[in-house]
Amino acid sequence: MLGEVAKLQEPASKGLERENWPGLLPMFSLLDTPRIDAQLIDAKNDVEAVAAWLREYQDSPQTLKSYRREAERLLLWLSSHNQSLCDMNREMLRQYEAFLEDPQPAEQWVGVSKPRHHSQWRPFRGGLSPASRRQSLIILQGLYSWLVEAGWVDRNPFVLMRDKARRLSNQAPTIERYLERDLWGWFWQWLNAPAKIASERDAYEHARRRFIVSFAYLLAPRISEMASAQMGDFQETEGRWWWVVVGKGSKLARIPAPDDMLECLIEWRQALELKGLPSYHESTPLIRALDKRRGISDNQLYRLIKGVFSEAADALEAQNGKPAYVGALRRATPHWLRHTAITHQAQSGVSLRYLAESARHSKLDTTSRYLHTEDNEWHHEQQRHRLKTDPKTPADPL
Repeated sequence: MLGEVAKLQEPASKGLERENWPGLLPMFSLLDTPRIDAQLIDAKNDVEAVAAWLREYQDSPQTLKSYRREAERLLLWLSSHNQSLCDMNREMLRQYEAFLEDPQPAEQWVGVSKPRHHSQWRPFRGGLSPASRRQSLIILQGLYSWLVEAGWVDRNPFVLMRDKARRLSNQAPTIERYLERDLWGWFWQWLNAPAKIASERDAYEHARRRFIVSFAYLLAPRISEMASAQMGDFQETEGRWWWVVVGKGSKLARIPAPDDMLECLIEWRQALELKGLPSYHESTPLIRALDKRRGISDNQLYRLIKGVFSEAADALEAQNGKPAYVGALRRATPHWLRHTAITHQAQSGVSLRYLAESARHSKLDTTSRYLHTEDNEWHHEQQRHRLKTDPKTPADPL
C-alpha cells in the first residue's frame, strides 16, 4: 500500500511498506507537499512522516513494535475516512477512542492472528481494554508531539482532552502489574514441582522454562535483552559475577549476579551439556532453541513465557486457588516478571539507589513507583478511623 516508504531499509519502515499492507482499506491520499513551511524531516506524505518518527526507536525493538502497531492503526483508520494526520481534531479523536473499544465493521478490522502479509490479516484481535486504549493514546500523543516539533502538523489534538493529565500520564502512581509475594511463591513452587518427563525433549523444555523465569526474576531483564543475551555476558571480576547488558537506549550496564542466579545458570548449562560457568567472551546464545544451539527470537520467547503463565493459571484454577490470582496469571505478560523482580527487591529492602541501578531507570521517580511502603502505612493508619460504637436507638437529641 505504501510504496513511497519501500525505499526505507531501516527496521522502522517494516510493516509500513506497500507489499505488507493487505488491500482491505481505501488507499491513502499521499500528498506531495509538506503540511507547513517549517518542515524538519524529509517526508512527502503521512506514512513517511510516521516512518521518520519510528526510526527514532529502532534501537528499542519492543518499543518500536508497539509504536508501529498503534501508528499503523491510526493511519488505516484515517485512510478509511479519507483524512490525514493534520485533519485530526478533538471530535475525530473522540470517534477514534470509541473505535479502539469496538472496531467496526468487524469483518474489516478484526480477525485471528495472521502473518502481516496474509490476505486475512487484520489490525485488531478484538476491541481494546481500557488499559490498552489508554496506552494507545499515550503512544499517539507522543507521535503528534514529535510531528508538531518536526513541522509536519501544526497542532496536537490530544492537548484538548480535559482529563489528559490523568489519562495520558505514562506512569501510574504505583506498579500494579506484578505477582504478589504469595502468588509468586506458589508459581515458583509449581514451576519446580516434579514433572512428567516422557522424553529428553520434555526434560530440556522443563529446564529451559525454569531458567528463563529465574533469569527474569533475579535480574529483571527486558524481553529483548533476554532474547539477545549471550553466555559471555556473565563475567567475573575480582571474584564477583556480573551480568553485562546493553539495554534500552543502547546503554551499557553491569548488574550483580546473585548466588541463586549462578546456581540456575550452572543447572541450565548442564541441560545444554556445558560445564560450569561461562568462560570469558563465550559468544553463544544464553537462551536456546530445541536444538540447543540456536537462539530464539523476542516473539518466540514472549509466547513461551505466556504459555507458562497460561499453564500455571489452569493449574491454580484446578486447585481452587484465589480467583484474583488465577486472573492475574491469565493477564500476565513477560514484562510482569520484570515488574515482579523490581517490586520484590524493593520489598526485600534493597535501597532505592541500587534498585534504580539494577532496573536501569534514568529517573528515580520511575523506580519509586515500585515502593509500596507508603500504601501499607496509609492503609494501617486508616484503620484508626472506625465506627467504635453502634449508634444508639433512638438517637440522643442534640
